[in-house]
Amino acid sequence: MIKAKAIIERGNDGTYGAYLDTEDLPYHIIGDGDTAQEAIEDFYNSYEEMKVVFEEQKREFVECEFQFSYDVASFLDYYGKVLSLAGLERLTGINQGQLSHYVTGRKKPGKKTVEKIEHRLKEFAKDLQQIQFV
Repeated sequence: MIKAKAIIERGNDGTYGAYLDTEDLPYHIIGDGDTAQEAIEDFYNSYEEMKVVFEEQKREFVECEFQFSYDVASFLDYYGKVLSLAGLERLTGINQGQLSHYVTGRKKPGKKTVEKIEHRLKEFAKDLQQIQFV
């Protein structure tokens, strides 16, 4: 089984898309939805459908494990049920209003802001990995 990168992005129309970011596979799959979660589910559905097509054509199917990468709007949408804008503001130092603009697509963060959000979230993830309850 190989690992493949999949990208999740929010479109200009407010819907989400998921697609493979590789040319190394003998197939391409995509997923679409009104939310990032729906796009991921549709992506996996397309993956399963591709397996059937390959089986019907008696072709060898390359199994994959996917690593998803998000644009900021898609990340905030996907994890919005767990990470509130208030919590993200405390974590990143970016005010809720600005984060809200990123979620709705009214504004797109610049490269420096994207890097800041990603860096702070990764620091937070490292902190969480060290937790041990007694």
